[in-house]
Amino acid sequence: MDQILQKLDESQLKRAINLLDDEWLSDDHELGPVVPLVLSRGVGQDWHKAGTFRHHLIGVTRTLTLWQQPLHVRQLGLLHSVYGNAHVDLMKFDIKTERGRLQEAVGVEAERLIHLFCVMSRTEFLRELFSGKLNDDGSLPMTLNGQPFVLEAKDVAVFIVTTMADICEQWYSWQDDIYMGYPDYQPQSAQVHWPSALWPGPMRPTTYRVGHMSRLANYLHHPGLKGRLPQPPVFNSGTQVLAPGDEASASSLYWSVISQQHPMMSSEATQAMLEQAIKLNPWVGEPQLILAQLHLTHRNFELAQECAASGVQLVSSWGNSWDKRIGWDAWLAWGRVLLESAQKRVWPEHLNKLNNVALSPE
Repeated sequence: MDQILQKLDESQLKRAINLLDDEWLSDDHELGPVVPLVLSRGVGQDWHKAGTFRHHLIGVTRTLTLWQQPLHVRQLGLLHSVYGNAHVDLMKFDIKTERGRLQEAVGVEAERLIHLFCVMSRTEFLRELFSGKLNDDGSLPMTLNGQPFVLEAKDVAVFIVTTMADICEQWYSWQDDIYMGYPDYQPQSAQVHWPSALWPGPMRPTTYRVGHMSRLANYLHHPGLKGRLPQPPVFNSGTQVLAPGDEASASSLYWSVISQQHPMMSSEATQAMLEQAIKLNPWVGEPQLILAQLHLTHRNFELAQECAASGVQLVSSWGNSWDKRIGWDAWLAWGRVLLESAQKRVWPEHLNKLNNVALSPE
């Protein structure tokens, strides 16, 4: 397990802890002034996948902030769908009359990115990337409004990082089902496939989109894109790509543990399934945190500390949860409890005492 577990980066964890405060975005001296404008458009009242549109915009911005992206990229994250797009019928700013107002709020360059990210086909963007269409200079041939269009390398890099954060915040099994095979999906009849349409579904983690994010991160090493933006601290800084079969198998093993769809007479089977899930997909933290708790339960404190430290590192690197039954802030808080307990070599012996675990006062 040692080869696939992460080392805890205290500076990364500190950045993540700073974003646990509900006021972190308002307190950001660069983004904060824009927040009232965004909130005034009712984004907290709109449904969006596993939460509200407000949750989504802030979650994407949080990930981009953790990844230390420049201001114009974080501004794009905060406003990336406000003109509406092919996937979201939420137009918070009139694209015909309010571009000037948004330019005043975030600047011409950020508004240009927001506008382009809304009007271009994000599905085509991914299809062209995944089919190997990147030019040597990092630009990408596409279409825009039915006409040939070349996306400049600097924009390709920005949209790759933003797309990673966008997927990270929202995608789970409900979208796996209704967008089967995305970005190469075929529309399915809602009447025939009605069980898939029942929101929110079982809330399983995605079976293939982490792999997509790993490919996107890897594209940032393309000679035409490398160094244009800070490399996100995931997938070993974008050098590793998660295979589709490995991701699907890891998700299935994890969900079998979570739903307890396996023999429960002994914890050995559970441990083996979690270890295999982590081996297949070592880039998400939740399986490692579950395994850390299992080790704590059996007083295997050294193994628990290794798994907890790695899980906390991964959760603090993403800024959004992979297992979306629970929010990112709760996973990070739980992971820190597990890590401190392993370090102190203590864990409740009785079930009811699990309700009382907490971090020591600082």
